[in-house]
Amino acid sequence: MRAAVWRKLIPVVFSTQNPSVLRNFQRGMSQDNSVVRLKYYDRKDAFLEDSIKVKNPFALFNDWLELAQKTPGVEEPTTAALATVGADGKPSNRFLLVKDFTPEGPIFLTNFSSRKAEDITANPNVAVSFYWLPLRRSVRIEGVAEKISDAESVKYFKHRPRTAQIAANTSPQSQAITSRKYLEDIQAGIQKKLGEDTEVPLPNWGGYLVRPYAIEFWQGQTDRLHDRIRFRKGAGVESEVDGKIVHKGEDGWVYERLAP
Repeated sequence: MRAAVWRKLIPVVFSTQNPSVLRNFQRGMSQDNSVVRLKYYDRKDAFLEDSIKVKNPFALFNDWLELAQKTPGVEEPTTAALATVGADGKPSNRFLLVKDFTPEGPIFLTNFSSRKAEDITANPNVAVSFYWLPLRRSVRIEGVAEKISDAESVKYFKHRPRTAQIAANTSPQSQAITSRKYLEDIQAGIQKKLGEDTEVPLPNWGGYLVRPYAIEFWQGQTDRLHDRIRFRKGAGVESEVDGKIVHKGEDGWVYERLAP
């Protein structure tokens, strides 16, 4: 969207209760974003197939995540966007923290009455995207989400701070409410009931495991010939291996380069 259009919209988007935020945003939109270009990697630093030591996307993801965790400017490397599609066919996307990375796939936690949980019940196919700007790298995961066991959900819940456990019992996630005070009153009631020592009960809450069938690794190139290497797994994919476009990976995976 052009800057001129945004300048007309921002009084609606931003409350005038914080005029400094509005002024800073207007200054930022004074340039034409169509010509904004970040510097990415040079050709000599291209992401090549030969650089992948283990042709398994989980091993490669762990390498990229470990680097992200050590890179200044990447504040929460496990932040990801989770995309779902509901029974009505409408997509929904939100950011969350992925809490674990298992040999089977990533795990995230949520209230089972949330919109994302309702979407997954209707359509378990989801997409999870990570983006680490300082590294100019992104990972896209497509897979099927399924609930983890109750025992595993309890384990994750008990590792949360007590305040977060109480918050999970407080919030009817994704439901419309009257005010913030509504939540604060419920929170206060739970705190009073439990005191300081009583164990916080597990609410309608738990984890989902995403079993990937496709994982794409993206690295930005300054000349816009970005590198994209996708791993796929599933029935029949290994029969597609031709050694030219589709290559045999490890543990039942195949991989291929995609045009940017």
